[in-house]
Amino acid sequence: MKSPKPEHEASPGNPADSAKVADVALVHAVDPDGSVHVIRRRGDHLEAGSLQPLREGAPIRGEVVALRPRANFPALCDVEVLYEPPAQPAPSSEAPAAQRKGPAQIATASYRANWESIWSRKSSEQLN
Repeated sequence: MKSPKPEHEASPGNPADSAKVADVALVHAVDPDGSVHVIRRRGDHLEAGSLQPLREGAPIRGEVVALRPRANFPALCDVEVLYEPPAQPAPSSEAPAAQRKGPAQIATASYRANWESIWSRKSSEQLN
């Protein structure tokens, strides 16, 4: 006789459920300020991390997640990603800024021409 599936296992026909099962976190420490230290399993990857409570006016760094503790083992939580920041493109090695050293060049031709007209040294003969 087959035993019924546990409630945290996904049915193979529903891909949304399989995404939920693949993202779990094990809480292993809680700090007095409310930070939670976890070991997170996303698919086949393990990650160690720290979660801080959201605070009004404070910047969001990384993902915003909700932890749902399991009934049979509260330290193991299902992770629901509520916000994921947009992916940053990797800097290209062929970019012009990567080929030169020093600060960015922001001066235009008209800026340089006006600069020379103001700050270039003129002899006193030209002024009279």
